Formats: sequence, C-alpha cells, structure tokens
Amino acid sequence: MGCLNSVPQDDDVVSSLARNTSSRDSSFVEKMKKTGKNIVVFYGSQTGTGEEFSNRLAKDAHRYGMRGMSADPEEYDMADLSRLSEIDNSLAVFCMATYGEGDPTDNAQDFYDWLQEADIDLSGLKFAVFALGNKTYEHFNAMGKYVDKRLEELGAQRIYEVGMGDDDGNLEEDFITWREQFWPAVCEHFGVEATGEDSSIRQYELVVHTDENMNKVYTGEMGRLKSYETQKPPFDAKNPFLASVTVNRKLNQAGERHLMHVELEVTNSKIRYESGDHVAVYPANESSIVNKIGEILGADLDTVISLNNLDEESNKKHPFPCPTTYRTALTYYLDVTNPPRTNVLYELAQYATDPKDQDHLRKMASSASEGKALYLSWVVESRRNILAILEDVPSLRPPLDHLCELLPRLQARYYSIASSSKVHPNSIHVCAVLVEYETKTGRKNKGVATNWLKNKQPSDNGHKSTVPMYVRKSQFRLPFKSTTPVMMIGPGTGIAPFIGFIQEREWLKQQGKEVGATVLYYGCRHEHEDYLYKDELSRFHKEGVLTQLNVAFSRDQEKKVYVQHLLKNSKENVWKLISEENAHIYVCGDARNMARDVLNAFYEIVAELGKMEHALAVDYIKKLMTKGRYSQDVWS
Repeated sequence: MGCLNSVPQDDDVVSSLARNTSSRDSSFVEKMKKTGKNIVVFYGSQTGTGEEFSNRLAKDAHRYGMRGMSADPEEYDMADLSRLSEIDNSLAVFCMATYGEGDPTDNAQDFYDWLQEADIDLSGLKFAVFALGNKTYEHFNAMGKYVDKRLEELGAQRIYEVGMGDDDGNLEEDFITWREQFWPAVCEHFGVEATGEDSSIRQYELVVHTDENMNKVYTGEMGRLKSYETQKPPFDAKNPFLASVTVNRKLNQAGERHLMHVELEVTNSKIRYESGDHVAVYPANESSIVNKIGEILGADLDTVISLNNLDEESNKKHPFPCPTTYRTALTYYLDVTNPPRTNVLYELAQYATDPKDQDHLRKMASSASEGKALYLSWVVESRRNILAILEDVPSLRPPLDHLCELLPRLQARYYSIASSSKVHPNSIHVCAVLVEYETKTGRKNKGVATNWLKNKQPSDNGHKSTVPMYVRKSQFRLPFKSTTPVMMIGPGTGIAPFIGFIQEREWLKQQGKEVGATVLYYGCRHEHEDYLYKDELSRFHKEGVLTQLNVAFSRDQEKKVYVQHLLKNSKENVWKLISEENAHIYVCGDARNMARDVLNAFYEIVAELGKMEHALAVDYIKKLMTKGRYSQDVWS
C-alpha cells in the first residue's frame, strides 16, 4: 500500500532525550532569541514534504531581512507560542499535513492534543498555515484547517489565509502559488521589503574524510550507527528491524502485471502487530541509477563525506546520517526517482553552463503561469527524475554534494499487513503490485519499493535477504465483539488487510467463539489472471469462515463490473446487515475512484431501502464513520 509516512532525522537518541529533559532546550522562543531568529516554521510531516516546505519557507525569510528556523513541534514545548510576541516582528508558520482519515501526522499528535485542551491566551501571536493533503480523501486538509481555526479561537492573529495543498493535483504548484502571496502579506504587515537577495544559499558545507575509520561510517542505517549489526528493540522509524524474507511468490497466474506475496520473519524482535496495521519498509534505489548519476557528474561515489549544517544551533546537524559515502546516500537516504521540486531546479540552474539551459530551469521554478505550465509538462507529467534531467540538460553538471543537499529523503513505504498475528505471530505478510511504466520520454520508470521487494528472494546466493521494517498502528480494526458481522470491500491489493481479518475470524471460530457473518466483496480484472489468494478464499468460503464471497471480474465480460455493482446487486442483504445487524464496513484500496464509488453506492442503497432523502443517507453513513462502523484504508 502506498501510504504516507515520515522519516525522522538522524539525531541520535541521546540528544533527543537530553532535549526533552532540559526545559531551556525545549523552548523555541529561547532558541530564537539566542540565534536572532524571528520566524519559526513548524511542520507536521508524514512523508517529509511538510518538512521540506517548512525548510523552504525558513530559508525564504532572509530575502525579507528576517531570519527563519524550521522546527518539529514534537521537540518543543508548544505552550511557548504565548511568549513568541517577546520577539519583535515575530511570526509562527505551520506547514501541516493530514494523515489517513483526517488525523495529525505522528510528529504533530502531541501538538494536536495540546491544541484541543489548551486554555491559553495567544492574543500576541501572529500566524499563517499551509495545509498539505489530498482531496480524494474524505477529510481533506483537516489538520491544517483545524490548526488555522483553533489558533484564531485562542486569540492569535492570522496574517494570511490558510493555503490548501492538494497532492491529488499539483502540491508543488499549490505551495508556490500560496507562497508568492504569503510573503507580500508578511511584508505589508511588518512594514519590511524584499532585500533582493537570492535564496540560493548553501545550508550545509561539505567535509571530505580521507582517513575516516570505516567503522564510524554509516552504511544505510536510519538512526544509530551499526544498528543493523547489533539490533536492539524497540523497533521504530529510527531503529528498523532487519526482517528476513522467508517467502516471495508471484500471486497472479498471468497478465502483464507482477503481483507478489512476501513474508517477513520477525521472530525474537518483540514486534507485535494487529490485523489491519501497516508495515513500513525502507527500500533502496537501484544501483544502476546511482552509478549513472555518479558517471554523469564524474564523481567517485565511494568518497566518504559529511554535510554539516552551517547553522551550528540547528537541531538538524546533517541532511542524512553522516559521515557516509555518496553511494550510500544516493542508495539509501535520497529520493532520486521522484520528479524534483521547483526549488531544486532553481538552485541547480546556476551550474548549467549553457544560458538557454539556465533559463529553462529557472523558468520552471518561477511563479509565472507559463513557468508553472512548463514545470507541469516537462517535469511532472513526463515523470522526469533527477537522472533524466541530467541526461536531458547536458550542460547541467552540479557538484554532487550540492545535489545531495537538495534532494529529499527517501521515504519508508507503507503496506497493509496481509496476515493475522493470532495465526502468524512471528511473520508479517505483504501483498504488493510491481509498479512499472513508460514515461512520455520513452524511459522505463520503476517503483522504488516494489521493484526492490520483487528482487528480495528468500535465499540470495546462500545469504538471507533482509528488509528494514517497523510496524505502524492503524485504526483499521476488527470489531471488539466476534459476533458483529463484517463487510469487507476491496479490489486488487486492497484484499491485503482482509486476508488478515478472515484468518483471525477463522482462528476465533477454532477457539470455539461465535463469529458473526463475514462478507467479502472483492474485485480483480480477470478470473484466470489476477484473482489473488483464490485458493485461500475458496477454502475459507467452503469451510464457512467466509459467509459470502462476491467477486467482480471487471474485464471478463463486455460491460465492466466492479465491487460497487456487486454491492448494489445485493442491496437488500447489505441494508439488512447495516440497519439490523450492526455490521462494520471496511473499504481498502484506491482512494481516487474505488473508495468514492463504493461510498456513493452505499448512499444509494441507504436512500432507497432506508426510504430517505440523499442528504439524510449521506448523514447516515457519516454517522457510521464517526462511530467507527465504516472504516477506510485507502491510498492514491
């Protein structure tokens, strides 16, 4: 499942503990006074984008004779917002992403809880919010909207309207458009003007280590040095567990796609999971891409380097674990396959020796409408990654260290767990589809994680293949009572968490528990090609664990049939389960089309059989959501 997730930086555990114990260190106001900053940009980030935008805004500040710092709300005492007015011309900006079903990101959870309970006077505080979300989700930008509304309720003064970033459209363009109006509003409010200084200032300096003891060099660890050699629980985002791959089999019988079932062994790791949780895996970039970047830039990829923050007061000493080699950074720490954002193009432009190339890159990074259109077509729609850009702009040869500073962090990828811990306590199952497509430029792009997973065979020349992973808790849970009926709806790899649910219901039955109706609506393209887990599902059905197995083969007949059609075909039964039997509904899979179509099918069924107006039917389903009886695990 391609979900959202955040990669914390590599501050070691000790310093983060020290930070939390010293109240002086947890005061961002004290820190700003000490370092002469007057703008603080907080980020709630799950995939690193909120953090990236926050860094860009903090860096922008000096163009206006102001000084900014980017901050993780988890590291500071947010009650200090009431003291920010002690600093002249001070401003707090919030880049807040929404995760899943309108939830805060992991690092903003405490801030969110504090905001809900806070009874504090923020009347001296000036603020602005940029929200990051995806409008295919039910609760679009809920977190950003909440922060914006709540700060005002507590008396703070909004300097500029909340920005709405939509990752279903073009998040980068939304951000640029908001930012180009935001700064003039700041200037007007504080009576300052742009200094005309360019924001192409290096944040890190390169140190090349010639005599570095190789035992002190990071080789791909996310946090503690050598954490992959001596593994110590608890395992989390900064300290993933290296799970052995015990099974990696192709699930589909035929067709062009490659769908796979991978089993990860977690024996002796103390890792616990529940059906419905997500497993996060840290992938690696393909060596051929890394080698090509090194070749084009004429760099020795095995040089041991550190990138050290020029701002010595910053909590973020390095952009990724250092010291390390260029090869390790490009393989494990940096995102080299996604189309780069405009600020990267803008900063790299200075290294293009051909003026036409320079103009081309700067134009795409400008806020002019033709610049935005060019960026959209040349970068986003053509899916040009950094390698493709270097290949297509032959005069662009930036120093590799500056490129490494600018590229975003490679993120963990999330998958819905396809097993039950009651049945498989020491093993976590993943179901994924290999992502591969041809771009408009004729290049073949491959999904980083699925391509990497596909090659993780149980025995690789006698060595065990391992996957760095950890578990992220989810709200996607079976009902507390085993007698409650469940209705599961999911096409394709959306079947994953339901395999875990059905395994668990079978286990409960074997324990002598009474188990309610277990109904599945599952969709795939062709019965003889990609009917995933066909044998398991028919066994579950035959043995009565699955009360109903409804499968839509969308392309096996003239007219396409999807899961929402099957729901409508059995509407009487669906309505009875919901209205009389208190059934819980679960939807898993694609947010953009399927989840919306399924929701609309439920509205129709409820309106027709519940004999109510459409608006009341919508309200009826929304109430089920609030009660936790309609849950979605969706991605776009």
